Amino acid sequence: MTTPATDPTPAVLVLEDGRTFTGRAYGALGVTFGECVFATAMTGYQETLTDPSYHRQVLVATAPHIGNTGWNDDDDESLRIWVAGYVVRDPSPRPSNWRARRSLDDELRRQHIVGISHVDTRALTRHIRDQGAMRVGIASDGTSAEALLEQVRAQPEMAGANLVADVTTPEPYVVPAVGEKKFTVAAVDLGIKAMTPQRMGERGIEVHVLPASASLADITAIDPDGVFFSNGPGDPAASEEAVALLTQVLDAELPYFGICFGNQIFGRALGLETYKLPFGHRGVNQPVQDLRTGKVEITSQNHGFAVRAPEGNRATTPWGEVSVSHISLNDNVVEGLELTDENGDVIAYSVQYHPEAAAGPHDAAYLFDRFLDLLARRERSTDNLQNNSQPTAGEEA
Repeated sequence: MTTPATDPTPAVLVLEDGRTFTGRAYGALGVTFGECVFATAMTGYQETLTDPSYHRQVLVATAPHIGNTGWNDDDDESLRIWVAGYVVRDPSPRPSNWRARRSLDDELRRQHIVGISHVDTRALTRHIRDQGAMRVGIASDGTSAEALLEQVRAQPEMAGANLVADVTTPEPYVVPAVGEKKFTVAAVDLGIKAMTPQRMGERGIEVHVLPASASLADITAIDPDGVFFSNGPGDPAASEEAVALLTQVLDAELPYFGICFGNQIFGRALGLETYKLPFGHRGVNQPVQDLRTGKVEITSQNHGFAVRAPEGNRATTPWGEVSVSHISLNDNVVEGLELTDENGDVIAYSVQYHPEAAAGPHDAAYLFDRFLDLLARRERSTDNLQNNSQPTAGEEA
């Protein structure tokens, strides 16, 4: 493993409002642009950087020391780093971990990710928190701050961005069940993390991961017991195809579970609005309350948009009643939705956070078990319906 240069090239970071920070080059040399956001995790930078939900975002790490454990070949959540740029304060000069294969700086260079180090990330984070997420540029190629600001202001905003096609799988693939196969699930990849289907596979679910362009016919062709929509980047209001597909899934009365972007798409399919948060929720220490039980979970999150709560936290839809099931304890943002039928049984649900916990706490792992219970209940209901339709003794078949 190599270490960062002892006298790295000067670099500059410029926000669209003109606020400027100077530092040193980190990762690849060059220029990059994106939406400037911050994540409050103290660990898990490899999983974070490879999360497709960070597509077209320049990520600020609030933890001061980054790169301590280097980069290994096992913890990637996708096939590449997705952040548009990386901002850190004190990069580790010497990674130390038995699993490390190279330094974080080496990997950023290898994947051509432009970053900046030795920045006052506390001041930058406070600015974003106060003024909101905004467009940003990083340059380590000699571009002046004035020239960079002009280029930053010419970049597209995140609001209205449909980015799903950039991150989805080009071809379907299968993640097999571990041990005995219990159910089959169609997972629509809007920017899925590798750990998500793995968590379902650990519970005996065979997961068929489908491209975001999949149709209802593609879903029903695998005869799934349920449907899952993943996390992903961009503005849910711009992902009309995903909303239309989920509407068809609900019409087909297939059990549904969604996380993060899948929660926002679920909300829009049910007729609820979505909106852009001032600076979003990103990190592995976000407190959420389950309104049904009062239990508090510490969760892993990465989102800049949210579902607007209906009046009274409940609304009637063509498929049943939707209610807010979870809220953020930081700002009361909707963190979960439940759809119940006329009998009050949950037929679909979603959360705004990441129960697969890669990286993060495992407080929310029960949500995968809940999906298993939902699939089992549907199976029993289907079996009972088929048994009741069979002719009894003495009747003609």
